[in-house]
Amino acid sequence: MTGTSSEGVGLRSERGPILLAIMVSTGVIAIDATILATAVPSVVKDLGDFSLFPWLFSVYLLAQAVSVPIYAKLADTIGRKPLMLFGIGLFLLGSILCGFAWSMPALIAFRAVQGLGAGAVQPMSITIAGDIYSVAERAKAQGYIASVWAISSVVGPTLGGIFSQLNIWRWIFFVNIPLCLLAATLIYRNFHEKVERSRHRIDYLGSILLTVSMTLLILGVLEGGQAWAWTSLASIAVFAVGALLLAAFVLVERRAAEPVLPLWVLSRRLLLTTSLLSLGVGAILIGLTSFVPTYLENALGVEPLVAGLALASLTIGWPIAATLSGRLLYLRFGFRPTVLVGMVLAVAGTAILALAGRHPGVAVVAIACFTTGLGMGLVASPSLIAAQASVDWHDRGVVTGTNLFARSIGSAVGAAIFGAVANHVISASGRPETDPATATSSGTAVFVAVLVACVLTVAAGLAMPKVRADTAPAAPDGRAERTDVVSAEPATDRA
Repeated sequence: MTGTSSEGVGLRSERGPILLAIMVSTGVIAIDATILATAVPSVVKDLGDFSLFPWLFSVYLLAQAVSVPIYAKLADTIGRKPLMLFGIGLFLLGSILCGFAWSMPALIAFRAVQGLGAGAVQPMSITIAGDIYSVAERAKAQGYIASVWAISSVVGPTLGGIFSQLNIWRWIFFVNIPLCLLAATLIYRNFHEKVERSRHRIDYLGSILLTVSMTLLILGVLEGGQAWAWTSLASIAVFAVGALLLAAFVLVERRAAEPVLPLWVLSRRLLLTTSLLSLGVGAILIGLTSFVPTYLENALGVEPLVAGLALASLTIGWPIAATLSGRLLYLRFGFRPTVLVGMVLAVAGTAILALAGRHPGVAVVAIACFTTGLGMGLVASPSLIAAQASVDWHDRGVVTGTNLFARSIGSAVGAAIFGAVANHVISASGRPETDPATATSSGTAVFVAVLVACVLTVAAGLAMPKVRADTAPAAPDGRAERTDVVSAEPATDRA
């Protein structure tokens, strides 16, 4: 992989055009992460099938999750650029199809296409940043990338709220067209790489087993208690077959020449714990982004724009913390203390939501989301950078992909579980989801479930080995050397 030897990090440096391309590509995914949540009530009003709405998030995240390991493996063999361009193109196609969706099932299917595109764009952006910057430089570059999330966290919910109030929710997807075209142009013109291409074997069987098994497990969680009883034959069969296929996937990966998800990634304590952290982050994030706007709109009757801005506080706190984490924390004290500080903040934020759920208020929700966002910013970025920096270039794509795969799986399963919790409360009440009392009860139940997920994630942070980031400069080709990024204390980097 080629890079530059330019000193400094910034848009005016020699690597600036590449950084700009990464920022725009990240922006495409960042806006999509929040723009839909505020418009869910409008989408449901137009297309119906409220019980299916969690699938809008689950199917997107599942498609993203199962494709990330495939893209990650290909990135380490054919390069980052082709996959980035392919992902942007697929995301663009999915966005256009979503804009023309005629029913909830059709919209769900087209969201899967979007997810397959996002599965390439997000990890490739992070991997490219890991290629061209050292750990010390990444702490600065993170400020630029985090600013994209900060801007998107305001732009996304605002646009979603405006489109929803104007009853033109389909523009939530059409707005991606110019963004995708700009991102593809910048990547094509500015990012150049030199890769030693080698023959590779795609693990098709492993990919199929992973996709089908996770789909069945998520289907069982979402439809349990709705389409069938939890103890029914259908429910037991879905879970049993999903579990068997998942076990078969593990066996296939042990023998595959080029496994889609190399099991060695999970044999190292640092990589295993950071993946578990990412799993928890994904669940917490989807629990708030998909249910906070619906909760506020139905429980308080606030406008979609107001609900979106309350949610925006979550994704404002995240990039602020991510930007400051390197300079103030992990470069000085190490990754594990940074992660634990973040988890304390996340538990505090989700606890506020769970305790105050019965007495809804926009200000309280915004404060809780902001606090949780600060915590997530101190967990997600430092843990991923620690994982990236512990391996060589040819393994960095796989490690990045595995980490983001875990986050996507956490979000997909989390959306299913939280959706099941909400649907159960709504069904038990005998009233529609728009009833304020029902919305308050279902929202509170979801927030309690998110708090539980957050507490469980703390265990992964406590189990993370003590690692520190050295600050040696990047290699002449723009990449961080294997020995100048992460040091683990003796006998702590293996499970």
